[in-house]
Amino acid sequence: MTKDEMIEQLLMQVNSLTIALNSLQQSFDAQTALVANLNQTIQELKEQLNKNSKNSSKPPSSDGFKKPTPKSLRKSAGKKVGGQDGHQGTHLAVISDPDEIVKHMPPACEGCPHYKMCRGTACIAERRHVIDAVVTVNVTEHQLLEIPICMLHGDTRKGAFPMNVKATVQYGENLQALSVALNTVGAVSVKRTHEILSGVFNIPIATGTISNMVKRCADAVSETVNRIKQKVTESGLGHFDETGTRVDKKLWWVHDASNCEFTYLDISPKRGRLGMEQCGVLPSFHGIAMHDCWASYWNYPDIQHAVCCAHLLRELTGIDENHPDQKWASAFIDLLLEMKKAKEKAVEKGKDSLSYYHYHKFDKKYDELIEQARKENPLPETTEKKRGRKKKGKILALAERLANYKASVCLFIHNFNVPFDNNQAERDLRMIKVKTKVSGCFRTEEGARDYLKIMSYVGTAHKQGYNAYEAIRNAISGHPDFIFE
Repeated sequence: MTKDEMIEQLLMQVNSLTIALNSLQQSFDAQTALVANLNQTIQELKEQLNKNSKNSSKPPSSDGFKKPTPKSLRKSAGKKVGGQDGHQGTHLAVISDPDEIVKHMPPACEGCPHYKMCRGTACIAERRHVIDAVVTVNVTEHQLLEIPICMLHGDTRKGAFPMNVKATVQYGENLQALSVALNTVGAVSVKRTHEILSGVFNIPIATGTISNMVKRCADAVSETVNRIKQKVTESGLGHFDETGTRVDKKLWWVHDASNCEFTYLDISPKRGRLGMEQCGVLPSFHGIAMHDCWASYWNYPDIQHAVCCAHLLRELTGIDENHPDQKWASAFIDLLLEMKKAKEKAVEKGKDSLSYYHYHKFDKKYDELIEQARKENPLPETTEKKRGRKKKGKILALAERLANYKASVCLFIHNFNVPFDNNQAERDLRMIKVKTKVSGCFRTEEGARDYLKIMSYVGTAHKQGYNAYEAIRNAISGHPDFIFE
């Protein structure tokens, strides 16, 4: 073999090894990328498992039987546990004179020949009361009287039944109100309502009759609910939220628009802007809208927005628990709580704004923490040319959201009429989750709308100082507008 042939053979071997090395390098790079993706997936799944209602936007109903026990965000005030000095406690008290008195003599006196004399001279050593309900059924018979020949006019005269007495046999307003209250406010199914009322009153009230009672009550409050909707639309501050339920085996969304005086609930198959348009409050609303910063609410730029800081605290808590290296998250939690405390102290002193010192301090700290979050979560550098924006990740996305909506997040310290959280809307929606949990779903859209009409009416009545039974009874008797008086 000549020297040139040997060199050519060696070059071929080098080229072959170079190709093999490049192939191995590509395989190694692919394996490295796969491991990185799997590690990211594992981290996301761990974070998903650690999510609950206290560190994310998940509802409490998703926690199941294993309720979370997170670290409290409240700081110790140094006070003892329980009721504080001067606190007026509540207890079961007798509100009227007893209907029955039972006297108890010493057991040893039984059979004594002087028993009657001692009983007459015995004094009361101690009193105890037992409060119980005695259920009675009152049947009122309405008799229509007829005068065959009127002595004055000479014709036949016949009486007339009251407007609310329409059938040969019917249920009274008290029993109707109790039936509707159990099925709606009490979240008791129609069948169980039938069993309870039949057992308590010994009345064969049918399930269909109960359903008809609920329907008639919903029709009776329909115009009143429209007035409630108008009141919320015209208010200066509104709380907005939505929650899912099932109607005819499909996912629907209950939309809430409320304030401290009125509650309006509506339902739509859509959660976003289409559902909000169907609800009909936000398109005509011109006040301050408090919400959870969901993207669809920002489709209404002509209104002033306020972001629920309780939602932000939960998201920041989730980051702090699942990513301990993110120091800015815990610092931001402390900032929001410090802002809340400063406002509460100012309100206690009768002020309607904070000092320039506090505004400057909070504004500066807010911006510093946003910059810290950006430094701790830089956008990944990639050489691949892909269309669209780079993926930020949930942590950086939250930081950018806090930066973009800073004015809405901090509105509660600039306008003392704006609360720190959106708990008002969440309280108004809570019964929807209870009803869904108990009943599973609504069979028809009409049934869901009837339920929401009654709950809007009852929720508003409660805010006006009336209990649910009283409100429903007034609606059945034809006076649902009493809540506006």
